[in-house]
Amino acid sequence: MIAATETKLPRLLMQLPGPKAKHVIEQDAKFMSPSFTRDYPLVAKRGHGALVEDVDGNTFLDFAAGIAVCSTGHCHPKVVEAIQRQAAELIHMSGTDFYYESLPQLAQKLVNTVPGPEPKKAFFTNSGTEAIEGAMKLARYATKRDKFIAFYGCFHGRTMGALSLTASKSTQRKGFGALLAGVEHIPYPNAYRCEHGHTAETCGAEILETLERQIFKRLFDPEEVAAIVIEPIQGEGGYIAAPKFFLQELQRICRQHGIMFVVDEVQSGMGRTGKWWASEHAGIEPDILCQRQRHRQRHAPRRVRRPQQHHEHLEARLPRLNFRRQSRLRCRRVGNNGSHRNPIQENARRMGDYLFSRMADWTKKFKIVGDVRGRGLMIGVEIVRDQRTKEEAAGLRNAIVDLAFRKGLLVLGAGANTVRISPPLIIDEEQSDFALQTLETCIREVEKKALTVAQPFLAVRPIRSRNSSVRSQLITLKKRCHSEGIR
Repeated sequence: MIAATETKLPRLLMQLPGPKAKHVIEQDAKFMSPSFTRDYPLVAKRGHGALVEDVDGNTFLDFAAGIAVCSTGHCHPKVVEAIQRQAAELIHMSGTDFYYESLPQLAQKLVNTVPGPEPKKAFFTNSGTEAIEGAMKLARYATKRDKFIAFYGCFHGRTMGALSLTASKSTQRKGFGALLAGVEHIPYPNAYRCEHGHTAETCGAEILETLERQIFKRLFDPEEVAAIVIEPIQGEGGYIAAPKFFLQELQRICRQHGIMFVVDEVQSGMGRTGKWWASEHAGIEPDILCQRQRHRQRHAPRRVRRPQQHHEHLEARLPRLNFRRQSRLRCRRVGNNGSHRNPIQENARRMGDYLFSRMADWTKKFKIVGDVRGRGLMIGVEIVRDQRTKEEAAGLRNAIVDLAFRKGLLVLGAGANTVRISPPLIIDEEQSDFALQTLETCIREVEKKALTVAQPFLAVRPIRSRNSSVRSQLITLKKRCHSEGIR
């Protein structure tokens, strides 16, 4: 069992997965829906801080944090105490039908973190996906418009409305038929793959031009667009940060045409980038800000928005759309954290700088590392087969993630070929050093194997012929061999 005084680093007792883990996996395959995706066979039992213990007693260093959710680490003593105290007092009375003392208290603390001078209001939901659904309804209702603009590579959820905005992987949409009409997608600025050779601070000007000169003139009149929805840092898209000017220009366009500017901070918010909200780095003030709770380990996800007058349009309608399980327990679990300036935000900034300083030379040190990017403790390492061609290497990325697990480090993939680094915001240098050393070892082993695998070849005796048919067949054979990597 994990003890706070024992260690801050992982300890593996056996080859993974262990016997108990194998049994659970077999039971899962027998009784659970196959719709869940698991990157590796971790069967978690308990956690403390940045450590997770599996059912066989193996301890792992968690640099995934439940997909960037457990910001205060696992089972923080104050979180546990607040949950236990509230569970003994009152668990549920339906916040949509009655009042809770802690609901407005929590809402006040949340809206005070959102930039902008206008009054703001909060609406609580069950998840980030529901927050997006509510944002879409609010935008439609407040503007009396029905069109939306989103971005390729974005992930906003899997329910039908949110899935209509999502454009991360085709498999997420496959088999569900027609989604919400009136949604158009445009490219997200990615400096590493910018076709125009822009830097991380200038990439995206052509996208904005396409929006104003093509989308608004040929597809949607801007007066019909309810909202533009964007992640300031794409999560499932590969931890790609939008340039500051790009977010600022989007805000200008929205203000100009009366469009709701919706910012999805489900992965990037609540201190992960060193500020309360990643959008603060660009100095923007979104009309609607979507977020799921992180400081208290995925409890009481919410949507925070401004300005207040957009809420007044809805009267009593919106709170009935999404939420009937607003428990008193949820409010206590998140409501006790009242500090506007939280020390773990500063730790996220400081440790993010530390990690980036240690990873700055990875594109030179490793041939399969194409890019290292992100902000704070939201870091992406893009894996490629060739740095010159930037060919995506999903298989190599997956091998790195799996190998890290077998060495005691938990990370996840993001996008087609990026390793996602999103630890709890409480990590220290010792844990960061272990994670960096482990990742370097994994990358080096995977790279060595990829570069030393003998390429197959096909020997063909030279044929000299004036027959055009024979020459044509040889040319076709050569092209096929080239495409299959056969010499």
